[in-house]
Amino acid sequence: MQATVSITSRWQIHIPKAARKALKLTKPSQVEIKSDGNKLVLIPVKSRVLQLAGKYEKYTRGKKINLDRIRDYIDYSKA
Repeated sequence: MQATVSITSRWQIHIPKAARKALKLTKPSQVEIKSDGNKLVLIPVKSRVLQLAGKYEKYTRGKKINLDRIRDYIDYSKA
């Protein structure tokens, strides 16, 4: 995918929809940016919570929880 984007006076760029889709970016999210010669490379960064997914699996009991759908497992009636 290739696109030309503008840089604003505040050094911001707009990531085109096709690029967001290709990188599976959602908002809010973060990307790591690296320079490779005269190119900038954007690398999606997983959230800190998602980076921990599976790290403590040996301590879990019961059914597995899909962290992408974590809100489905929260009981809001007791809040």
